[in-house]
This record gives sequence, structure tokens and C-alpha cells, in this order.
Amino acid sequence: MEDEWKIARFLQMELEHEGFTTIIETNGRRALDRIIQETFDLILLDIMLPEMTGIEICRRVRDISEIPIIMITAKSTIEDTVAGLDIGADDYLTKPFAIQELLARIRATLRKNVSKRQIADEGKLIVKNLILFPNRYEAQVGGQPVELTKKEYGLLEYLIRNKHIVLEREHILQEVWGYEYTGNTNVVDVYVRYLRSKLDEQFEEKYIHTVRGVGYVVKD
Repeated sequence: MEDEWKIARFLQMELEHEGFTTIIETNGRRALDRIIQETFDLILLDIMLPEMTGIEICRRVRDISEIPIIMITAKSTIEDTVAGLDIGADDYLTKPFAIQELLARIRATLRKNVSKRQIADEGKLIVKNLILFPNRYEAQVGGQPVELTKKEYGLLEYLIRNKHIVLEREHILQEVWGYEYTGNTNVVDVYVRYLRSKLDEQFEEKYIHTVRGVGYVVKD
């Protein structure tokens, strides 16, 4: 483990010399917790970590995030390479490697990720300081992420795509819940309340307006 720490520290020093801000985490489970709780631009992920392998970390991260991941390993078998790439790693590097090669891979991966985000952001929907990213199913208010369920997101996206248009509850129900839905239209009111609690009340800004006796409308 001491040798692995020395390698990690050497990489950290080289990366910071190139202008990157870095942190080191030597425990797999703690690494996953930090990835989930903190914000990073890229992850260098060793496969051999205690408590949780890099492969498992990559798989779990890909369930919730598209953050770029470069796998690093002492193993060079085709099976390991395929496993890492199949679960969503962006690139794969086998030890030993030259620091120049790692830096080139990092720069290439970051450029590719910027391009992907630009493409995803082209179709973004905006109302006041609320932004939806439909290609990523993400919502932000003033740059702050808003956690929405799939149905909450679907309702909000439909309302925003039709902003300034008063939408009847029955029409919303058909478009968001589907024609096969046989429940009460009150479900629309319930989900509008959910959205208002996460948006209007949380950020003290009114996004969804009620048109009494008719339905709802989103206004700038």
C-alpha cells in the first residue's frame, strides 16, 4: 500500500503542476461516497482498491452520473479492459505509463466531455432562473441542482415546453400520464404541489400559475 500511495502522490504533484486541483482517496467505499457527495470534473480510478473495486465504483457512478472516468490498473488482460469500458469508463490506462500519456488522455477526455455537454445543453429549456436539460433529465435553479422524480420532471418539462399556454388538467393527464391512465385528474394537482414545494417555495419564485377552473400555466 505504501508504494501505491507514493504513486498516487506523485500523480497528484504532476497534475497540480499542470494546473489541476486534485484529491486522493485510497479506500473504494469512501471514494464512492465522495464522488456522490462532491463535485468533480474527472475521476482517475484504480481497479484494485480496498472495500470496493474500481469496477464496482464505476458501475455505481454510471447509474447516477456521466462524469468522465479513466480507469487505471496494473492488469492488462483484455477481460479487464472490456469490463471497464463496458460499464462506462471513458478510457483505460495500464501501469506503468508515462505521465505525458496520462495528461494527454485527461485532456482528450475532458474535451470530449465538454463537447457532449454542449450538445446536451443545446436543447435546454429556460424559465426565469430555472433551467431544464432534457437530454440529461436535470433541473437547476440559479445553478443549484433540483432533485425531481421521473414523473415530476415529465410534468415540469411539459409545462415549460408549453409556457404561456394554459393547459387543462385532462390534457396534462393525457400527455404526461398517458391515454391509458384511468385515475382521477386530482393527481395533476398533487404533482403540481410537489413541484411547487421543490421550486416555488424552496427558491421563493413563482413558476407554475393556477388558472382557476381550467388548469395550469408556466410564465416567465
